Amino acid sequence: MVAGVLFRICTSLLPLIGLGFVFSVPNRLGWPVVMEQYLGVMLGLAVCAVLLRHPIGARARWYDIALALLAFACWLHMSLSYEAWIIDPINRTPDRWGAAALAIGLLLRATWKRCGVSIAVLFGLFILYGLFGHLIPGPLQAFEQPPKKLAIYLFADSNGIPGSVLRVICTVVLVFVIFGQLLESSGATKVLTDLAISLLGGRRGGPAKVAILASAAFGSINGTTVGNIISTGVVTIPLMKRNGFKPEQAGAIEAVASNGGQLAPPIMGTTAFLIADFLQIDYIDVVIAASIPAALYFAGIYLQVDAIALRRGLHGIKRSERPALRPVLAAGWIYLLPLVLLVYLMIGKGYQPTTAGIYASAALLVLTLIRFRRLPTPAKALEALSGSGDSLLTLIIIGGGAGIAVGVLTLSGLGFQLAAALAALTEHGGLFITLVVTAIVCIILGMGMPTSAVYIVLSIILAPSIIEIGVAPLAAHLFLFYFGLLSMVTPPVAVASYVAASMAGASMWNTSVAALKLSAVGFFVPFLWVYNPALIGIGDWTEIALAVVSATAGSVLLALALAQMGDSLAANLALGVGLALAGIAVGASTQWLGHGNPAVIVVSLAALALAWYVRAAASRRSMSAARAVAE
Repeated sequence: MVAGVLFRICTSLLPLIGLGFVFSVPNRLGWPVVMEQYLGVMLGLAVCAVLLRHPIGARARWYDIALALLAFACWLHMSLSYEAWIIDPINRTPDRWGAAALAIGLLLRATWKRCGVSIAVLFGLFILYGLFGHLIPGPLQAFEQPPKKLAIYLFADSNGIPGSVLRVICTVVLVFVIFGQLLESSGATKVLTDLAISLLGGRRGGPAKVAILASAAFGSINGTTVGNIISTGVVTIPLMKRNGFKPEQAGAIEAVASNGGQLAPPIMGTTAFLIADFLQIDYIDVVIAASIPAALYFAGIYLQVDAIALRRGLHGIKRSERPALRPVLAAGWIYLLPLVLLVYLMIGKGYQPTTAGIYASAALLVLTLIRFRRLPTPAKALEALSGSGDSLLTLIIIGGGAGIAVGVLTLSGLGFQLAAALAALTEHGGLFITLVVTAIVCIILGMGMPTSAVYIVLSIILAPSIIEIGVAPLAAHLFLFYFGLLSMVTPPVAVASYVAASMAGASMWNTSVAALKLSAVGFFVPFLWVYNPALIGIGDWTEIALAVVSATAGSVLLALALAQMGDSLAANLALGVGLALAGIAVGASTQWLGHGNPAVIVVSLAALALAWYVRAAASRRSMSAARAVAE
């Protein structure tokens, strides 16, 4: 009971304090607060809440509450004493290093309980490397650091835990988490799903195409794959099963579509803001770069879904069962208008994401009040506050843990050694082998982690090393982002597939395999933009156009190749393999023909003609089979 009340207090305070800092309330009241002090309070509340939610035993006891309050007290001590720490950084008294050691230890405990043991162990290994790395012989030897210095540095320095990663999460990301929570709690999920049904529900295999559109739209705002699956899948998965899709197909379609929602501009599940901040570039540059790959990803899913529907003779949702477009828009304009306002302010007017997010949230609140003509009850308001804070917990915890990695990389020189190791691998095995190894590492590190958290960890550990070997910075970050995200549908720990499978009543393994096939374009395209950054808008217009055309043709062939393999790898295997190899060759044609060679258009058009022929042949076979059944 006490633990539950304290948890709700912590999670409610997180968005309140966050918005107060964003609006500079302390400064207006004559109590100036620097960023590190604010981050200390936010991290203290987050660690406290996680330790209360995930106690040592089955239920929280007095020692769980004591540990949670101790964690908050340590971070609060840093915040309140920060001025003295800055003025006198050399004086390492027990109250400083002791509080630092306790706070870091409890942060690792919270990371373990909230993000999984593997991530907690990873951050713990960074600390051990910082302490004992100087004892390692050879190229990985670190600079020696006194334990007290390391603890205080990680605890309080702006290059440590209260650093840039946590800053972005507790300012920009916080605003958009609140905006997403407001949309979800006010009923936007149903409106977006109804809108997708009215637009695409009548097409062949309509429910699956509805899942793609609804999940892409909501996932861009929602920011969590599992949350997206639960929100939209509760409608789309039963629809797909009633329409004739197998349970594992319905689960896989929802999993890959919900996962891909975070690839979709303009918000990209808040990861776009993180990428922009890490690279110190404009947000609009990230959106432009991510648009073409996201379109190819969803096109690949759409083509495969359409092929499944064609092969199984599935039709769309009956007109009588589809909501009409005009009533949906009439009921849902209050949710769509803030989204339009958000995009207009960020892209049209060039507003900072935080400012645009605040205006969009305010517009949503005002429109909701006008539409429903009543204020939310105190219980509803508290629930929305606590829900927003709960959604922030994982990100804040992982942001604090990422600060450990950043601090150790800065102090020890490990970043230079990792770059040297990848450079040696590239020299001996080539760039392709290096990218494959990097992709595998991304998938392993990303297993079970939320998207933004995956990207934060990968961008800190791997991005500098990949950039060092010659990959364009934006291409490197997007490469890591994609493969970290794809870990959600990659066996053996395919969390998104498992959640969708449980909702569909399907085999988890079969759903994971089906999801892997559906998301094949997502595994293919990142390699293309590393070798030819024109695919993400880096280069002149001729190179960009050729890269887009070749990647589109290659992705279409790859999607059709997997569709030709049918429900098992044995069906049409030869044709499928041939199409897949052709798709890879066409997609990479700018590499072997030249980035500006017009011959790329000829190759791409030939590939699209082949795709049309294969598609038409499949349609004829399906119609013949349907007539045979009818006769």
